[in-house]
Amino acid sequence: MASSVLPAWSSIMVLVVLTAGVRPPPCCRAEFTVVVPDTSAAALVDAPQPGFSDRARIDPAEQRAVQEVMAATGNGWAWGIPDVCRGRWHGIECVPDRHDVYHVVSLAFGALSDDTAFPACDAATATLSPAVLALPHLRSLFFYRCFTGNPQPIAALLGSLGPASFRSLVLRQNGHVGPIPAELGNLRALRVLDLHGNQLTAAIPPTLQSLTHLRMLDLSYNRLAGPVPRFDFQRLSILDLSHNALQGGVPWSLGQCRSLLKIDLSQNRLTGTIPGALGELSELMLLDLSHNALSGPIPAALSRLASLRSLILSDNRMQFSTVPDGFFTGLKALTTLVLSGMGLAGTIPESIGELGELRVLRLDNNQFTGVIPPSFRRLERASELRVDGNRLVGPIPFGKEMMWRLGKKLRVGGNEGLCYDTKQEGLEGVVALAGVADCDSVRSRTTQHLVWSNSTVVSRRGGVATVTSSAASVSRNTGGTRVETTWLVFVCLHLAWFVALELQL
Repeated sequence: MASSVLPAWSSIMVLVVLTAGVRPPPCCRAEFTVVVPDTSAAALVDAPQPGFSDRARIDPAEQRAVQEVMAATGNGWAWGIPDVCRGRWHGIECVPDRHDVYHVVSLAFGALSDDTAFPACDAATATLSPAVLALPHLRSLFFYRCFTGNPQPIAALLGSLGPASFRSLVLRQNGHVGPIPAELGNLRALRVLDLHGNQLTAAIPPTLQSLTHLRMLDLSYNRLAGPVPRFDFQRLSILDLSHNALQGGVPWSLGQCRSLLKIDLSQNRLTGTIPGALGELSELMLLDLSHNALSGPIPAALSRLASLRSLILSDNRMQFSTVPDGFFTGLKALTTLVLSGMGLAGTIPESIGELGELRVLRLDNNQFTGVIPPSFRRLERASELRVDGNRLVGPIPFGKEMMWRLGKKLRVGGNEGLCYDTKQEGLEGVVALAGVADCDSVRSRTTQHLVWSNSTVVSRRGGVATVTSSAASVSRNTGGTRVETTWLVFVCLHLAWFVALELQL
């Protein structure tokens, strides 16, 4: 909204909500880009203005251009406004020059919310008018859900918007189709490029690598294919290419983007390993590479990301990869750790229990063995904890207070060897224990199995058990070595489980 007091800013401000934990559904994420226009150009006054003088007026050519742009979006009422910079609506920002002539520096369209009254678009007929090129001082252009009823490509003419001064282009959830215009690479001063939630196809044009001043790049929720470009932007803070069909590997060059706070490449078709170069991103707060086809192991270099708050690698099939026990020692800031459905093997790292800030922990649907680390009792801030669908054994180490607090968010099922201690009072009705046996009954069954198994063993020859009666007969007739070895493995597994259970209790 044009105002009688028009402050000047020396740089662009970008506000981005970093989502952590479970991702909301597509096109329902309350995540928007707020851009304050850069007014430090020499032709404009770089100082607060006390108000409009009697002589203040908008440049006549810009007045006509704004009215044409407004009319093309279905806002023909703007023709009746004598001076759009003196009008009273959100979505237009004007700044004066030293001759009391006001220039348009920002235009925004689309109803973000009931409290943000940018001019709404007629989605069925709205188009982008070429008159936008007649606004030479324009710094920021924002369209939200404006062309959904009239799908159209992103206009290549946008690449001619003040190559040395245009700062922010946001075309969010507009239903744009076709490829990203290569001409956008001409906007060398661009700080923000947000094309989220359209229907864009083809590859990301290599010309975008010329946008070396970018601080935010969001191309998520489109249909883009091809490789992830080798970006190495030193000022890039936000990179979101999620929910596309991108292929190839995660570029090692991202490790050179030292200002990155967020990397989201989830829900693509990426292959190869995670580059260790990402461990150089000392300011990184969110890394989401989930739902790809990346292979293991998880690089040890990621354990150096001391600022990391969310690490989400789920649904990458890293079969039989293990996670070193001390991997999480340096990740004290983690609040979200999601390693679901990765095929990870070995024991669960004890160091996870030292993550005092952790809220969400998902280790479900892997091949973890051994016990739940006792250190997990110290995860006092956890609001969700999942270890279901593994091969864990032994007693569940959580106290009743923790189990009641987590409620349905604690999931331990699908681990046949897990049990709970009946000596703890107040566990009746704990949802997480549904279908989980008590340790006394498990111990009793194990003892019975061992007694039964031992009764069948009558001698040992060279360290291999020989089975009597009918089993011995089968051994002679169908290949005794195979049957004898099977029984030995069965007995050893039960012995190992019984020892682990006794040590825990």
